[in-house]
Amino acid sequence: MRRVVVTGVAVVSPLGCETSEFWDRLCTGKSGIVPLTRFDVDEFKVRFGGEITDFDAANHLDLPAKEIRRLDRFCQFALVAAVKAVRQSGIDFSLGDPYRQGVLVGSGIGGLQEIEQQHSTLYDRGPGRVSPLMIPKLMVNAASGNISVHFRLRGPNSAVATACASATNAIGDAFRLIQSGTADVMITGGSEAAVTPMGLSGFARMNALSTRNDDPEAASRPWDKDRDGFVLSEGAGLLVLEELSHAESRGAELLAEIIGYGMSADGTHMTAPDSEGAGAARAMSTAIQDAGLEPPEIQYINAHGTSTPLGDVAETRAIKSVFGDHARQLCVSSSKSQLGHLLGASGGVETIACILALQNQIVPPTINLDNPDQECDLDYVPQEARQLPVQHILKNSFGFGGHNACLVLKKLT
Repeated sequence: MRRVVVTGVAVVSPLGCETSEFWDRLCTGKSGIVPLTRFDVDEFKVRFGGEITDFDAANHLDLPAKEIRRLDRFCQFALVAAVKAVRQSGIDFSLGDPYRQGVLVGSGIGGLQEIEQQHSTLYDRGPGRVSPLMIPKLMVNAASGNISVHFRLRGPNSAVATACASATNAIGDAFRLIQSGTADVMITGGSEAAVTPMGLSGFARMNALSTRNDDPEAASRPWDKDRDGFVLSEGAGLLVLEELSHAESRGAELLAEIIGYGMSADGTHMTAPDSEGAGAARAMSTAIQDAGLEPPEIQYINAHGTSTPLGDVAETRAIKSVFGDHARQLCVSSSKSQLGHLLGASGGVETIACILALQNQIVPPTINLDNPDQECDLDYVPQEARQLPVQHILKNSFGFGGHNACLVLKKLT
């Protein structure tokens, strides 16, 4: 079986748009949650989120302003992260077979900003004024398509839309394409830009979001008794995956290895998780088995950990189901306590956090865990990052629709 390694990573996130800044702020327990400023939120039930306030794609892309305007915000995030990840990997695509180099990027919603803008144009100015670029800007597959065009890649090109599991499914599917021999290199991950009036109001109307408007930085509090919902965020996390010998032949730095992938469905409800976490447990078990490991060989779980009353309990039960007595020995933390929930991009950014944890042998914390829920009684690495010998990490992502996706990552020595 062909081995798959990571040779480049990049984030666009509420904790920073440079990987070093992102990791430093993650390890020091900083929050990226702020009062929203990109649109007027005075009449909104929720008025804060993981907004990227200083982002300008023109500062990162060597493209004419006209070309950048042809990209929805979620596509801009994705392309910027892809360019940076490729730069870190050091790969020169012109030296390889373009038909064995591909892209697979996930997004839960796609170009929501474009949908809102063109909807307003339609009703305010008429159908003749709707932008001819609307459809190619809003498509979920626009991120993958634009990245492939930018780098002239002609291999496997696809997109995943499995809500909050999108990026993790995308990485897992890209892993399978390389592992099976279909591709040698894949750019993969996820991107989302749903911090918009429609996105914010829609999730708020579902009562899915925290309403802690008076203290945004403390609003995302996974496993805490006082949690009241997730925090909506935006950003992207992109990785370059390569077949091991392909990466070694060009002297690439090997950041980590992906060794397992599991997926499942709850099959119970469109938005509520299975109360016992049965589907999540199946995806975790499948990923661990696919990696050729036993549960006790996992040292750390980067959890889905959204800060929702039902989800955190279900994930805790799933972990106990899979790991038995070893669950008490595990470190489990939620990066969403600091990042908020990037929906379809969360798995990409959080997988990069796992890779950095393996490289630095540091487990990032769960902040805001002040008053633990009695039903959530594992070691969630509260408040402070922890030095820990880590060889294998399990990454969990679960999405509306009952989608469950998990990855196992390994440290390369």
